[in-house]
Amino acid sequence: MADDAPARTSAALPATGLAALTLGSLLMGLLHLLPVTSADVDPVRRTISEYALGPGKLLFDLAVLLVAAGSAAVFLALVRHGRVRALSATTIFGSAWALGLLVIVVFPKTDWSIGPSLGGTIHRYASVVAFVCLPLAVLAAARAAYPHSPNLRLLARALGVTSLAWFGLIIGAVLVMLAGGEPWWRAIPLGLVERFLALNEVLAIATLVPGLIRVRAPAAATAGPLVPS
Repeated sequence: MADDAPARTSAALPATGLAALTLGSLLMGLLHLLPVTSADVDPVRRTISEYALGPGKLLFDLAVLLVAAGSAAVFLALVRHGRVRALSATTIFGSAWALGLLVIVVFPKTDWSIGPSLGGTIHRYASVVAFVCLPLAVLAAARAAYPHSPNLRLLARALGVTSLAWFGLIIGAVLVMLAGGEPWWRAIPLGLVERFLALNEVLAIATLVPGLIRVRAPAAATAGPLVPS
């Protein structure tokens, strides 16, 4: 039984990360269901950050912090299991995603009923950095998470690509506006696109977890050679 202890320790960090991701996602979903938090937010047109401007702020902040912490745990597990180097594309992009989420909490989005703000501008750029860097981190980590499981590796990469595709819709709307079209936030159902994007990205991180959980042998015996991702 003592031989199982390293395996349980190895599985604890990614499992904790998955639990935090799940709880954060559930709390974010709760924001959409509670009448007191969802009454003034149109999920089709309004971004998720709109919840932080009303009575749902505390719940929104907690949900985002849980997702950031869960993500950090998953990427840290990749390093501790010897799957990626401490300084790699995976950790750089993963850190940018987690830090971007923290900035989003510290600097709420612009309240346009009042007018533009520096904090709102920081929030917008942090959102862009986070949404772009997470799929890049997952794409870099897919092989390391699943060195011997090509199907699961393909699934992780597919979720990374579809995350970028959702963000591409926003970029396309910006380009349409620059070409003389209507404002980018009206050219697409921005709230709906952002919600699909956020869900896609959380699923992309979660997909890495099964490749990090081992219950029969210590991580050192099952991780395989270090992959420089």
